[in-house]
Amino acid sequence: MAEDNAYKSNLTLDEIVFENRNKAYGAYDLRTSYRSVLTKSFILGTILFLVAAITPFVIMKIKQMNAKEATEVNANLIDILPEEPIIEEVVEDEPPPPPPPKEEEPQQEVIQNVVPEPVKAPKVETPPPPITKQLETTTGLIAQEGVKTPSYTPPPPPPGPTKSTTVEVKPQVSETQVYTEVEQLAEFPGGINSFRSKVNSSFDTSVMDGDEGTVKTEVTFVVERDGSITDVKANGSNKDFNAEAIRTVKSIKNKWAPAKINGQAVRYRFRMPLTMQFE
Repeated sequence: MAEDNAYKSNLTLDEIVFENRNKAYGAYDLRTSYRSVLTKSFILGTILFLVAAITPFVIMKIKQMNAKEATEVNANLIDILPEEPIIEEVVEDEPPPPPPPKEEEPQQEVIQNVVPEPVKAPKVETPPPPITKQLETTTGLIAQEGVKTPSYTPPPPPPGPTKSTTVEVKPQVSETQVYTEVEQLAEFPGGINSFRSKVNSSFDTSVMDGDEGTVKTEVTFVVERDGSITDVKANGSNKDFNAEAIRTVKSIKNKWAPAKINGQAVRYRFRMPLTMQFE
């Protein structure tokens, strides 16, 4: 029994492990062929690496061997001709354009009331009746028709100085110009206090940090002829406050009553100072 368990001195580790076992299972073959496969793989990988590393140098050497010899070109500089000075043509000063013709202002026809010169009416004198006719009149109780004398007509008054009527020429009103002085100011429905209350209620205070203190700006906008608002601007020192003021004014959609000159609606620039306290 001891002889069966005794191992030969020249046995490998694999033979000792697989002694008295099924060596045809496959694990024995893998373990015995592992070293040879590893050696072959190492040698093959080394050869491939060397081939990949040497190939570029070989290709470059072949290209250098097949390259054509460089030909030298004698590039002698050609004498450069001196540049001729450029003579600028003298441009005669053109005469200034004639001034535009003056626009003649439309002449307003003045109608004068001309009083006709009075003409004296011819004086008709009736001679008094003869004495014999006057003696025929008797006084008594019976009413008798007396002698009729012509009625007196006073002469017309002398002609006085003629009065000339002056017509006021009103300036023309532009439909595109933005006015700052008008006869009738633009008005918000309910008055300017109603507009300010709408601005205060629509202003979003969350855009401010809250510790700015007193912030001021001046909001300007144009009230158009149809009552709408355009060209809203703010010129304060705080950019966030200016941007929110512009947004708030634009958000108010109520129409204004436009400003007027000579009873005609015009474009009017409105200015409104805005001050808020943040603590």
